[in-house]
Amino acid sequence: QVQLVESGGDLVQAGGSLRLSCIASGSISSINVMGWYRQAPGKQRDLVASITRDGIGNYADSVKGRFTISRDNAAMTVYLQMNSLKPEDTAVYYCYADRTGPRRSWGQGTQVTVSS
Repeated sequence: QVQLVESGGDLVQAGGSLRLSCIASGSISSINVMGWYRQAPGKQRDLVASITRDGIGNYADSVKGRFTISRDNAAMTVYLQMNSLKPEDTAVYYCYADRTGPRRSWGQGTQVTVSS
């Protein structure tokens, strides 16, 4: 199994920045893709960004040019740098990790609130 622990969520004003972190532990050698989803109240959970073991990133159109995903394989940590935040970015952000199988693990979520 893989355990994921997120951190970095906070209350920030529109236009501000936040950096989310997610540390994986457990069967980390089997992890391939890692990334972030988000879920706003009353809405479905949507993919924000993902990154392969080789560092290839993929982004939702709504965050392209504002968010950057990165990964430290040695530390088994994935980061989400969020710049130019907007009120519509307000959501609970969930880290995930996909392993060979395929199997997906989820973090507990971290709240990001952007005030206008």
